[in-house]
Amino acid sequence: MEKQAVAFPLQAEVTLVTSFQDADPMGVIYHGNYFRFFEEVRRVMMDKLEYGYLAMNDSGYMWPIIDTRVKYVKAIPFNHTIRIVGTLTEWENRLRIDFVIYDADTGQRMCKAYTTQVAVSVADQAMCFASPKVFIDKVETWHRHGSINP
Repeated sequence: MEKQAVAFPLQAEVTLVTSFQDADPMGVIYHGNYFRFFEEVRRVMMDKLEYGYLAMNDSGYMWPIIDTRVKYVKAIPFNHTIRIVGTLTEWENRLRIDFVIYDADTGQRMCKAYTTQVAVSVADQAMCFASPKVFIDKVETWHRHGSINP
C-alpha cells in the first residue's frame, strides 16, 4: 500500500540547556539521558494531537517503547543549548518518531535517533497489530489541517 503525501507533517521541537546533573564525570551528557530529551519532544508532539499519556490511557491503550536506535554523532557538554526535533514517521501499525538533536547555536547535528511504540490494550494487555482508530483519526486530522481542531 502506497502512503499518501502528508500536507502537514507532525513535528515537535524543544530547546533546552543541558544540566550539570545530566553529565558524566567527563562533563558530557550521559548517553542514557538522551532518552529524557526524546521523551520531552514526544510529550509535546502528543499534546499537539490531544493524545497525551492520560488521554491514551482514557482511550484504553498504553504505548510502551519496543525499539530504539541512537547514533551519537558528537558529544553534548553540560550547560549547552540544544534543539531536539521529533518527526512522526509511522503511525498506522506502530508509533515511530525520528529525532535529531542539533547544537542550537551552530545547527550542527549532534545525535540522530528513533523510538518505536506499539498500542497495548489496557483491558487485556494484548498488543495491537494496528494502531487504534482514535490515534489514526487524530494523526490524519493533523496531516490534513495542521491542527487537531480544523
